[in-house]
Amino acid sequence: SPPSPGTLCRTKPTDLVFILDSSRSVRPHEFEKIKVFVSRVIEALDVGPNATRVGVVNYASAVRSELSLQGPQSKAALLQAVRRIQPLSTGTMTGLAIQFAISRAFSAAEGGRDGAPGFKKVAIVVTDGRPQDGVQDVSARARAAGIEIFAIGVGRVDMGTLRQMASQPLDEHVDYVESYSVIEKLTRKFQEAFCVVSDLCATGDHDCEQVCVSSPGAYTCACRDGFSLNSDGKTCTACSGGLGSALDLVFLIDGSKSVRPENFELVKKFINQIVDSLEVSDKQAQVGLVQYSSSVRQEFPLGQFKNKKDIKAAVKKMSYMEKGTMTGQALKYLVDSSFSIINGARPGVPKVGIVFTDGRSQDYISDAAKKAKDSGFRMFAVGVGNAVEDELREIASEPVAEHYFYSADFRTISRIGKKLQMKICVEEDPCECKSIMKFQTKVEDLINSLQQ
Repeated sequence: SPPSPGTLCRTKPTDLVFILDSSRSVRPHEFEKIKVFVSRVIEALDVGPNATRVGVVNYASAVRSELSLQGPQSKAALLQAVRRIQPLSTGTMTGLAIQFAISRAFSAAEGGRDGAPGFKKVAIVVTDGRPQDGVQDVSARARAAGIEIFAIGVGRVDMGTLRQMASQPLDEHVDYVESYSVIEKLTRKFQEAFCVVSDLCATGDHDCEQVCVSSPGAYTCACRDGFSLNSDGKTCTACSGGLGSALDLVFLIDGSKSVRPENFELVKKFINQIVDSLEVSDKQAQVGLVQYSSSVRQEFPLGQFKNKKDIKAAVKKMSYMEKGTMTGQALKYLVDSSFSIINGARPGVPKVGIVFTDGRSQDYISDAAKKAKDSGFRMFAVGVGNAVEDELREIASEPVAEHYFYSADFRTISRIGKKLQMKICVEEDPCECKSIMKFQTKVEDLINSLQQ
């Protein structure tokens, strides 16, 4: 599918070679998952003889070139070639495969554009085993030859091997997934990794009515003072004054044992970061908090605390349940109890649910997720780590892309918080909302400069 507007991603002209382990330990259905991952990455690239060229090397005990850089470079031809690849199902000679990449796959004879200015050489190695040969020296030779190596390890892979192969910085070039069934989670990372940092506002590749704001390989639209951005994300409407909006907001927090204690503390910070951006009072925002693992526990209902300070103190005090992940049960509780009048919800006030999870639910979520949305609740889904994107999408309100967030790492959760603050706020009077956000940013800048 074409990238959504605002993420026009031009990819740098790159010679990209996938090096895929199809040794005995990779089951045929797992190898299919690798092919899907490779296809998804290819779909996001600008491919062509003068743009990005793609090659695929398949290896086990022997090495086989499945697709050379000088092969037909239309997207359809590449995807078809990937579909045809069959696993070799023998040993694991990773070093041999990397040597093949240096001497053959990236060579000029095979279509490599070595020495041409502005071309990158990138290899993505996917493996689930420990090699039967050495990879350290050959990988160093590959890197010295200008090949940037990304190492993806699956399951029982030897992490040391991945580090020996990958380029620096390692945290950007080494990825690990528990099983082939979740390798697709890395798709977005690699799609973004190949985006060229182009200023799309400057090049005129945008359709903003008033202001275009550039970010690497993408852009967003904004409006001049006195205007607010419409829901299409492009056009603007003149503001009319108004007071901060009333809102009933309930957090549904995963306290399962896979959320480590130190990460649970980061989740609390994330909640309080969002609470900070609200105007809390009887007339404005009310906040409730529910934690769930194998059971559901209401930490505090809507309206129990009348100001931010008390809410934040209660969040900090929350203790961690540390059992399973019953997201369906928790969603049902949200619909049946949290947003009921008895529990402090106010009739006629917009209801917002923010569901946070780091894993696959152990129960069935579809019915409760649908009921929450059918009841008119605005549902945001935030997933970290092993969260399953399909589940997040199922929980999220329409338009889904604006209501679900995924991050591989708990440490980047505060970035999600920032995005969410705007999204929650924008609901009622965008103009009022904007002035609150502006004020908040000013205060934050001030505090940061005092801390320097």
